[in-house]
Amino acid sequence: MPDSLEEATLASPALQAAETEPRPELPAHETWNLWTLALHQITLRVGWTFKTESILVPAFLDTVINAGWLRGSLPLANRLGQSIPPVLAVEFLKRLRQKKWALAGFAAAVGLPYLILAVVWFTNGSRKSLAVAGVFLALQFLFYVVYGLYQTSFNTVQGKLIRPSRRGQLLWGSTFWGLFPTIFFCQWLMPGWISQPVPGFGYLFLFVGLSLAASGAIVVALCEPADAPDGSQAQRRANLAETFAALRRDKNLRRLVVLVIWLFLGLVTIPHYQAYARKELGAEARDLVFMVITHTTAVSIYSLFLGPVADRWGNRLTLRLLILGAAIAPAYALVLPSLVGGLSRYWFWAVFIPLGLTPLVPTIVFNYALELCSRAEHPRYVSVVNLAMMPPFLLSPLVGTAVDAFGFPSVAVGTCIVMLGCAAMTFWLVEPRRLAHGRERA
Repeated sequence: MPDSLEEATLASPALQAAETEPRPELPAHETWNLWTLALHQITLRVGWTFKTESILVPAFLDTVINAGWLRGSLPLANRLGQSIPPVLAVEFLKRLRQKKWALAGFAAAVGLPYLILAVVWFTNGSRKSLAVAGVFLALQFLFYVVYGLYQTSFNTVQGKLIRPSRRGQLLWGSTFWGLFPTIFFCQWLMPGWISQPVPGFGYLFLFVGLSLAASGAIVVALCEPADAPDGSQAQRRANLAETFAALRRDKNLRRLVVLVIWLFLGLVTIPHYQAYARKELGAEARDLVFMVITHTTAVSIYSLFLGPVADRWGNRLTLRLLILGAAIAPAYALVLPSLVGGLSRYWFWAVFIPLGLTPLVPTIVFNYALELCSRAEHPRYVSVVNLAMMPPFLLSPLVGTAVDAFGFPSVAVGTCIVMLGCAAMTFWLVEPRRLAHGRERA
């Protein structure tokens, strides 16, 4: 009999397989691979900062058509693109003997939609219309289709080449060391581009596309041993059925899915912070640049602490800390006007300090999912988590409409409640490493 309720819960087929299967020898080039992946993510992150989802992308859409429902469509395009394609690609990734080639291809391709967008913005003469907004949303959807495939392949490669107890090192290494080139390029290029009478978003998008494409070339340098040939001939149409079968088998995965759905329901308000600052508090273009730098710096500093916490104490505790910290953001936005009144514009940038925790949430969620299953099931579990992130974003246009109808403060109250509830739900999750350590001692 298990010694505790948690050990009883941990005794699911997937987790037993993950913890009792023979452990392969650690890759001889693990440190090389870790820093190669870190350099890849640093390059990707520098480009990503020029399309910061919480600030610059919604600000661009507001420049074209200022409407809450349209701004709220951004998270919807994000999740619809990321959710289904990774599920369909699971068997392809599982059969591929060297996963790095899929990662390199998807990383290079993820910049293509922004290169197209830059060409569209330049050739269109920066004219603002609903058609331009429609093209932008379509390209955002295409971007996230490819990015979902990239994310699944990245986590599969990470799961193969990096031990669970070093994945936090990869997180802080890529995030912290990526801070310095990111701030350099932001300070050098972004103010001049974003302050133009018709903001130079075309230059931002061109920089994004080239940076993301360049990040794909770095992946080729990984030292990855080839997997044994997989003789299975699983059909793509069976992928979705296998995904739901994994949910039926593993109660731990089901619990994670429930938490993810509620958690991302609390995150769909992120694009509306910058709109609230501009429309209600009078923030200007130069304020947006400072918000981006604040957000980027906060992410990097947090990674220094949260990466080691995840490596030492596990991803469950780390996720709980992330959620509690991120819940400060809507509370701060609510009380700021009453604290400083007309000076709110000059202090609103600080909301992006707790919001700097939110980009780390998917990484920790994926790392937790990787520990629930055997290595062969890593693509499947990552795709399940990706799929679980989709339902909240179906409601994101309605959230944008609610912001227009009732005001951002009213929506922020609901966000606080949801986030605190999600923090409580982390006590419902299990910690896979606790059982693993108990077996090692036995």
